[in-house]
Amino acid sequence: MDDLQALVDDIHREIAAHTERGKVADYIPQLAAVDPAHFGIAVATVDGREFVAGNADTPFSIQSVSKVFTLTLALGTVGDRLWNRVGREPSGTPFNSIVQLELEHGKPRNPFINAGAIAVADVLLAGHRPKEAIGEIVQFVRFLAGDETIVIDDRVARSETETGFRNFALAQFMRSFGKLDHPAEHVLGVYFHHCALAMTCRQLAHSGLFLAAGGRNPATGRTVVSRDRARRINALMLTCGHYDGSGDFAYRVGLPGKSGVGGGILAIAPGRASVAVWSPGLNRNGNSLLGSLALEMLAQRTGWSIFGA
Repeated sequence: MDDLQALVDDIHREIAAHTERGKVADYIPQLAAVDPAHFGIAVATVDGREFVAGNADTPFSIQSVSKVFTLTLALGTVGDRLWNRVGREPSGTPFNSIVQLELEHGKPRNPFINAGAIAVADVLLAGHRPKEAIGEIVQFVRFLAGDETIVIDDRVARSETETGFRNFALAQFMRSFGKLDHPAEHVLGVYFHHCALAMTCRQLAHSGLFLAAGGRNPATGRTVVSRDRARRINALMLTCGHYDGSGDFAYRVGLPGKSGVGGGILAIAPGRASVAVWSPGLNRNGNSLLGSLALEMLAQRTGWSIFGA
């Protein structure tokens, strides 16, 4: 589409008129303080253009969107052996559920629910101290986004460490089944810190471009992952990226996407663009209410749904 900026501006205008904005993630104190009036959108295309509106340059806590990047790193480290540790199926349960772990003997259903991402963090910790593993993740995201200014928000990381009791329970439960190789507190140190990455919509959109371009970063020409691996990561994002709201997101938007309780969503239009939206208010599944709506509008008006126009 030649009028993408006009479309992005229209979506921003329509979203701004909404009075129902969802509820911020108040169980993480630092996120509870974020103004729900914020909304940003950025579209980065594979041919090097970008289109932004709203608070597209305001940093926010990307939270579980970071799981796309840690999954990519873990697959690069251990390849398909990762699937011995974590499954590839939708969960159908809340992102922090412990019930499924009990039934399935400590093996998380997929890498995007909390337990699955904790297992991925355990893989990334192998041969590293926690600070080294965290540093590797930050450097990888900076490389993808082409931006050395991306950092972890230490206040958010501290807030999660002080209140993440359910995640501690998940990690200890997995360790009781022999599914973690490292002490739970070390694994969770990595997990909490990568969830506390602070990025803007513009940075996040650029960081996802390799998934829109068949595994290659179009800005640099460098291959990040193989075409097959990019396709498979996108498949997991489509089926598992929105927890127990993944089916509804696929139905309404029709794009691979990964949400975070900070209100961000990264969505991929394969062969076309990487899109990041941010609106802190969440729906009952823990996904951005207005961010999801904005992506639905974008997919409908561009015809970018992977299921056809």
